[in-house]
Amino acid sequence: MWSEFLTPIVLVSLVATTLQTMTPILYAALGETVAERAGVYNMGLEGTMLMAAFASFAAMHATGSGLVGIGAGALTGLVVCLLLALLAVLLQVEQIIAGLALNLLAIGATGFAYRVLYPSGSLPTITPIPAPEIPFLSSIPFIGPALFQQSLLTYLALAMVPVTAFFLFRTRAGLQLRCAGENPKALDTRGLSVPARQLAALTFSGLMGGVAGAFIVVTAASQWVPNISNGRGWLAIVAVIAGGWRPGRVLIATLVFAFLDAVQIQAQGIGVAMPFQVLLAAPYVLAIVFLVVQRSRAAAPAMLGTVYRRGS
Repeated sequence: MWSEFLTPIVLVSLVATTLQTMTPILYAALGETVAERAGVYNMGLEGTMLMAAFASFAAMHATGSGLVGIGAGALTGLVVCLLLALLAVLLQVEQIIAGLALNLLAIGATGFAYRVLYPSGSLPTITPIPAPEIPFLSSIPFIGPALFQQSLLTYLALAMVPVTAFFLFRTRAGLQLRCAGENPKALDTRGLSVPARQLAALTFSGLMGGVAGAFIVVTAASQWVPNISNGRGWLAIVAVIAGGWRPGRVLIATLVFAFLDAVQIQAQGIGVAMPFQVLLAAPYVLAIVFLVVQRSRAAAPAMLGTVYRRGS
């Protein structure tokens, strides 16, 4: 039955699903890459995506506009990460604890807000934004429908990979941001603010996480589902580690996770004789393997997760 994966229709669907699944993880992972390069763990990434997804759903339901939904998601992601910046950078709360607290807050806040906004068991629905077809290219046999009938946000996510890499490794601002994660004292002795760089990094991470959460809703959801982010934020964090904190490698890790998720979706669709729970767990099992393999050779920023105090 696995031979059915080799049919053109299934292969096209597999590639298309991989790109769609990759998109929110890649947005979140690129934001996390920048934050961690600046020395800050954004362990609240899952919660950021969840709250952004809810804000996007509510805004889209109220206005009917997918663009408004994306904007609401991005703004919500920004606000959540500014809260994290307040806790972790300004108040110097332990970063991992602050992030996990935001994740717990997101679960409770979205559940409460849903009951308040949509009482009496109502089931509000939205209409996802259809993916546009790129003229001529989308008509190419086999690869056309898979590669050129994706959301514009997918193409933007792919474009952000070289943009992020260029910023981090080819600009003075990127060098200063990386210095905040590697040697903040050197940055401080030159009269440059370490917290300002970390705040900027978390701002970017929040915007990217917000767009990631919005993408889940505006391109696929018709109804709100609790915990709709479904662990994608955690996969994004693992993708950053697996990719060695370099955007190009992070993209490869993200594609691997997305491909495995797409395989389990297609396998259930064609009726592969295997418990679907095994296929569903495959991306997360691989994530654990990545963490084990990378444990001894990961090149994490030297001061990642360490609070810098002047004079220390």
